[in-house]
Amino acid sequence: MPQTIASPGFEIRRDGERAVIALAGEWTLDHGRRLERLAEQLPVSLGEVRRAVLDIGGIQRLDTLGARVIDQLSHELGSEGVSVEISHARREHATLLEAVRTRTAVVARPPRSRLIEILADIGRTVVFAGQDLVRGISFIGEVVIAIGRALIRPQRFRWAALINQLEQIAFRGAPIIILITFLVGCIVAQQGIFQLRRFGATAFVVDLVGIITLRELALLLCAIMVAGRSGSAFTAEIGSMKMREEIDALRVMGLNPVDVLVVPRILALIIAMPILTFLASMAGLFGAGLTAWFYGGIAPETFVARLQSVINYRHFSVGLIKAPFMAIVIGAIACIEGMNVKGSAESLGQQVTASVVKAIFMVIVVDGLFAMFFASIRF
Repeated sequence: MPQTIASPGFEIRRDGERAVIALAGEWTLDHGRRLERLAEQLPVSLGEVRRAVLDIGGIQRLDTLGARVIDQLSHELGSEGVSVEISHARREHATLLEAVRTRTAVVARPPRSRLIEILADIGRTVVFAGQDLVRGISFIGEVVIAIGRALIRPQRFRWAALINQLEQIAFRGAPIIILITFLVGCIVAQQGIFQLRRFGATAFVVDLVGIITLRELALLLCAIMVAGRSGSAFTAEIGSMKMREEIDALRVMGLNPVDVLVVPRILALIIAMPILTFLASMAGLFGAGLTAWFYGGIAPETFVARLQSVINYRHFSVGLIKAPFMAIVIGAIACIEGMNVKGSAESLGQQVTASVVKAIFMVIVVDGLFAMFFASIRF
């Protein structure tokens, strides 16, 4: 015998300023249009009351749509100043109503002006930047402690990982860095000759190229290339290990992830950056010398002789002094962002992008601080 489907309905019993609304039938999706009409009729039929009791004990079946209609009725009556109470709810119905009420709760936001929202965004950015700075300093402290442990017990240090990272950073990264600085040296020399020729001072292009390449240009180009190439690789490697829970496995095995993953990479960067900076400087000067020869008519012997008279140990050492600090900044940012990866590919992509952007930004900031420091001591 087929089961009869009871259409949803309600009955109102009044007791002074109190009204009991007895709901009955099946409040389900099958009666969606009927439920819409009931939701419109019930507040009108209720009239003026101060308290309403929704008796849902007579409801035979209740699904999400029916619970949503009951919840809307409660909110609508409450907004008109009526105190609403739900009674005789079965356990499963009460659970469904609570779930619907939780998911449909809306927190009213007061309207704010566009200026306040912009200022709030700036404030949040400043707070996040401060938190990143604190985390970075704390992380560098952990790395220093880990390096100290490696110096005390060198037999426990992963020398194979250090050699592998040196190969990836220095040996495999040298060709592209040399090529880029060679081309930039050619461009700077060409532009310098073009501008200085109008004043009859073509020979001074040697001074220009020599000083700017050794002190700033070679180091900055090298640091930016390393941040984009090796820094992003560090973040992707550590982030993928974080996604596969390999870092948690290291901790379970009693190994410190900073000792195993971070220290070899940062030490490799510290060793490789001065080497790459030196190669970049030589490539930039070589490109500038070729351009000065073919474009400016300055013979290689003249270029080298003037370069020796202009450049001293200070210009040569400035770039090499800054290189290890750039390496620490790039390595720390890359490893921190790798550790911050969550369990999704989207998070990995976001952290790799953040790693490169933050590393390049901090490289330029650190270079500017060193420039002011060396200018203040006249070095």
